[in-house]
Amino acid sequence: MNTLLITGTDTEVGKTALTTILASYWYKHREGKSLGLMKLLQTGEGDDEHYQSLFGHCLTWDIITPQKWQTPVAPPIAAQREGKAIALDLVWQTLTQLQQTHPFVLVESLGSLGSPLTAELTVADLAGLWKLAAILVVPVKLGAMGQAIAQVALARQAKVKLKGIILNCQEAIAEERLEDWASPALLENFTQLPILGIIPQIPADQGQDLNTLAAIASHLDLERLGI
Repeated sequence: MNTLLITGTDTEVGKTALTTILASYWYKHREGKSLGLMKLLQTGEGDDEHYQSLFGHCLTWDIITPQKWQTPVAPPIAAQREGKAIALDLVWQTLTQLQQTHPFVLVESLGSLGSPLTAELTVADLAGLWKLAAILVVPVKLGAMGQAIAQVALARQAKVKLKGIILNCQEAIAEERLEDWASPALLENFTQLPILGIIPQIPADQGQDLNTLAAIASHLDLERLGI
């Protein structure tokens, strides 16, 4: 399947960063090939607008968020407050269309695998039902290993096809404390999943530099990611 779901252990752990890094690599090194870039669902503002600002000029790309709500809370709560139904059939139709018209589709999830999408389904449930290959973004911080191990257990319960783990250093000190906070060897031992790369801290003034982001992507295991 030509689709990769970017999920994580929580909100604000680097899902958007990884999605942007991989999209930047595609832009720089897959010249002439179109890309589907999709935010599964969005509450509040930020990710869809971010992708449009960086890649909206790519005429052969499709950048789509099928459903949005203004209230920055879990989708079932946002939908209830705003009086709008959650239409997963629309999300599925959008994804299917992207898969049929592009050689590769990047899908950014929201929250963690345990985040509710509806009153009955979590992100993990949906990924399992739709048979989406996924990557788990884990921030390098105290407590990260426990969160990662729990998320992998949830993924297996829901039959999510996890390709591996990407570690994200959101602060400079995270790179120094990598072995203390998110030991790659321990994570691989407990999850039986490969660590497919480490994202270094990205200075604020380089966070939208496509050359810098593409260079970071080149140090990830792009073959296993399917890029």
